[in-house]
Amino acid sequence: MILNLSKIHIFSWFWAILSVQLLFACSHVASSPPAAKISGESKDEIVLAFLWEDFDDKGFDPTMGWNYYGPPLFQSTLLRRNENLELVNDLAQNYTISSDRKIWTFKIREDVRFSDGQPLTAEDVAYTFNQTKESGGLLDLSVLDKAVVKGNYEVELHLKRPQITFINQIASLGIVPKHAHNKNYFRNPIGSGPYRLVQWNPGEQIIAEANPYYYGTPANIKRLVILLTLEDATFAAAKAGRVDVARIPPSLAIQQIPGMNLYAHRSDGHAGLMLPYIPNTGKKTSQGYPIGNDVTADPAIRQAVNYAINRQVLVDAILEGYGSPAYTPVSGMPWEEAKAKIQDADANKAKQILAAAGWEDKNGDGILEKQGLKAEFSILYPAKDSVRQGLALAVAQMLKPIGIQVNAEGRSWKEIERRLHSDVVLYVLGTYDQLILYNLYHSSVAQGNWQNPGYYANSVVDQNLDRGMTAASETEARLFWQKIQWDGQTGITTKGDAASTWLVSPDQTYFVNGCLDLGKQKQVTHNYTGSILANVTSWKWNCD
Repeated sequence: MILNLSKIHIFSWFWAILSVQLLFACSHVASSPPAAKISGESKDEIVLAFLWEDFDDKGFDPTMGWNYYGPPLFQSTLLRRNENLELVNDLAQNYTISSDRKIWTFKIREDVRFSDGQPLTAEDVAYTFNQTKESGGLLDLSVLDKAVVKGNYEVELHLKRPQITFINQIASLGIVPKHAHNKNYFRNPIGSGPYRLVQWNPGEQIIAEANPYYYGTPANIKRLVILLTLEDATFAAAKAGRVDVARIPPSLAIQQIPGMNLYAHRSDGHAGLMLPYIPNTGKKTSQGYPIGNDVTADPAIRQAVNYAINRQVLVDAILEGYGSPAYTPVSGMPWEEAKAKIQDADANKAKQILAAAGWEDKNGDGILEKQGLKAEFSILYPAKDSVRQGLALAVAQMLKPIGIQVNAEGRSWKEIERRLHSDVVLYVLGTYDQLILYNLYHSSVAQGNWQNPGYYANSVVDQNLDRGMTAASETEARLFWQKIQWDGQTGITTKGDAASTWLVSPDQTYFVNGCLDLGKQKQVTHNYTGSILANVTSWKWNCD
């Protein structure tokens, strides 16, 4: 998962991402008796209803960003993540990293062909990375200096500086054929993935068939029909028996559809409040937008907010129980620091923190004051988003009893961008890339855009982020990702600087035909473990 917050409108695509990142981890399963398959006419076909609106007009070119949040489906990658989020070879046979960690050398399989029958070589790999770097698309390859062909089946990726998170780009970028990549590629993608696109009706449907040249496990399901429907239409289609896998919002997950099972999968998505970290001193961004907030700049306010909120109530009331409390932007990930968790819904502790810091209600209006400053701030969210509205309003109600006045404001994206650095904003993200920690909390990226909007700065956190980025391996880096959350002395979470207030990690909810076996989907786990489409080739029908 690659994320450049400066390129991606993080708010607009998050819930869309949740709709397409079908996940392995099954935290809730409600079963109904299997029924005969009714959606498709053949056992070689399944019908899925996703909200792939992000690419409804952009098409399927990986060099421009398709499919940065999951398996590229039509293309394949050098490496990929398995159901345990472990890295495994895909096109790569093996790889090495130079001692200065700036040159990644890959030897690739010699038996791979694109769906047009042409062989895939190192030329295609180098072309894909260099083209993506220059494309200006969603994928951030700014750390890449160049990709160099070293042989028919060997390629080097030269980085400008060591960056272990680059491995996530490698595991996400689908390789395109140099001989067939042109301005129309996004409409007619040719790749080496398990499926090939055979029909695309923008706004209506995508039809894919098994790639006869695919080098991996042949797909049991030979034909995928993906309907590009919105939530209500998706639910209606599922009730009518016209789809086999239907992504539906949590609010509809409490209903039942005969012949379909409900699957709720742990996601890599998180919703939380980004709090301005520094006071308002009149400083402005290069665009002239104000920076800083005198109320949230007080660490007592930030800590009290984190302790007072009842996250489980947010899960139950806003997500209908389909989600989990979040305490960091990486809750549920293998690199989450468990010691950073707190006991929330503790209004008394929140009041004690505020009182110790000098906040008191002098005029009896229920709102605390300190040196003439009222404990009051706004939470901004996009006006058309009902889920984020619900979260903002619920937070406001939870903070009122401890004397903090919150104004939940639904606003346009344009206004939110102007007030991003001086007001609290409801951030929502969906990524397993550890780069997100760097982009949200490293002091160097606070430059007036969507990255580190609160201008958070902690030299110890910066050092740990830098050490994580330059680590020799993901295992070594994990220690530093955990330290930036809480190292026993400081960190971004509540026990430390309380730089933000993460609220919930929404599950993804689906109705799935009772006759469709999704393989490992029924394995129960409390951690995010990847995309359901990663094992789409093993899906099969289990009814006559």
